[in-house]
Amino acid sequence: MKTPAAVAPTTATWTWSLAPALLVCLAAPAFFVVQIAWLGWMLLAAALIGAWVVDRHHGVAIMPSRQSGVGKAAPSLFRDLSLIAIGQLIVSAIPLHAELDNPAFLRFTLALGGAVVVPYVISRFVYRDYAIRFPWRGGGRWSRVQWIWLVGVLALGWLILPFYFITSGVYQNWPVVNTPDLIARLFVGVGAVGIWDELFFICTVFVLLRRHAVTWQANVLQTIVFVAFLWELGYQAWGPALTIPFALIQGVVFLRTRSLAYVVTVHLLFDAVVFSVLVHAHNPGALPIFLV
Repeated sequence: MKTPAAVAPTTATWTWSLAPALLVCLAAPAFFVVQIAWLGWMLLAAALIGAWVVDRHHGVAIMPSRQSGVGKAAPSLFRDLSLIAIGQLIVSAIPLHAELDNPAFLRFTLALGGAVVVPYVISRFVYRDYAIRFPWRGGGRWSRVQWIWLVGVLALGWLILPFYFITSGVYQNWPVVNTPDLIARLFVGVGAVGIWDELFFICTVFVLLRRHAVTWQANVLQTIVFVAFLWELGYQAWGPALTIPFALIQGVVFLRTRSLAYVVTVHLLFDAVVFSVLVHAHNPGALPIFLV
């Protein structure tokens, strides 16, 4: 039986669904870049009102009846955008500046965990659909091209990231790590946030948007949210020149592989280089493996 998550996305270049979808994604720069909370709330409200109007126009029920059965009801733009909005609201409730103390770890765990868990629970048990899924293994064994790309990610990270972090000075957006305890905390934090990125931006935001937009449009829209979050986290200066292509490529890779495990592996390899560069930047000479 076909589930809503399996419903083929629209093939039209323009639909009215794009306007509310764009508004819900533009709330991310409001929350995480310019950090004007009321603007983010207004954009989310406008997005949901617009989504409700689009659903009404197309005769889509916001809450499908039990008689319609899972998988038979058309995907609701209001339902799907509300899940993205809820996730953003939860994340925006905490400051995203990188910190390594216990209270910061607790805040990040509750907020980022909640931004994934709460939309999933609402989708599954309130809206009664399977819009959000986490396909860990996807299409099976990784191909030779996929293994080559993993090596390429490490190589590109080694070449680009030290130059970006050190010459721009953005490494100072992360705390100084000069003890084994702080280095271990940084390692855990960078990896955990990297995993969360794929759970939220790809498996939640991108997948939900793709039910209402052409694939490339959904990918561009999820990139807005992805890059805005990373901006507040610390990837500033000319960081978007790196994070925009990374977010777009991750969306494409997920579609090609259907594997959460693979996109998480790609991200963790990239973040392993990020971690190494931060340690190197705060402790010159500690890791003499970079060109900068």
